[in-house]
Amino acid sequence: MRRYGGPFLLLLIGAAVLRVSLFGDLYLRYVQAGLRPYLIASGAALVLLALTTAALRPALTHTHSHAHGGSRLAWLLTLPALALLLFPPPALGSYSAEREAARRAAQGVGTFPALPDGDPVTLTVAEYGSRAVYDSGRSLKGRTVRLTGFVTRDDDGTWYVTRLVVSCCAADATTAKAEIRNATAPPTDTWVTVTGTWHPKGTLGSPTAWPPVLDARTVTKVPEPTNPYEKP
Repeated sequence: MRRYGGPFLLLLIGAAVLRVSLFGDLYLRYVQAGLRPYLIASGAALVLLALTTAALRPALTHTHSHAHGGSRLAWLLTLPALALLLFPPPALGSYSAEREAARRAAQGVGTFPALPDGDPVTLTVAEYGSRAVYDSGRSLKGRTVRLTGFVTRDDDGTWYVTRLVVSCCAADATTAKAEIRNATAPPTDTWVTVTGTWHPKGTLGSPTAWPPVLDARTVTKVPEPTNPYEKP
């Protein structure tokens, strides 16, 4: 059985990739929707490689003295593959958001396109932050907006609606958040939809304007969305 350690590991990894990419929307916790075909192709290729290697293995002659050690290592590496197959991790949440400092380089103050008519207007948390911090046209003034995200908190009790912004995959996630005032904070990592109005803060385009503030009118608990991440 030892000689099949390598192919078995490949098979496990391939099966794990196929599981998250073929069945449901679990793959969205790892990559953007457009990368799903590449995940499927990669998983299928790993399974095919594993089966091919296993079929050819009996015909190969093992002459290296470290073969047994390599076999033990291969079996040890099956543990993370099994964990991925049996216990896929949850979406990134408050812990990931808190690890990232507010990296707000000068994006440049300027005007933004007009918001659509009608209140409340639904915005991503990232878009709300950009308009609040960098929009010289003050397009948020006098408007009621709707934001959806998960709850994060500071040690002093300040709380935020937060989303993780993913360009390609979860590894490149950055944080977008809005401080919520005039409302009691739900438990950390609870998903909520908040409606409210922009609360101007700090000097436009400067670190003092970050994070943006929303004066809440309503806070409603909602289920975690199928795709918990925002696009930049």
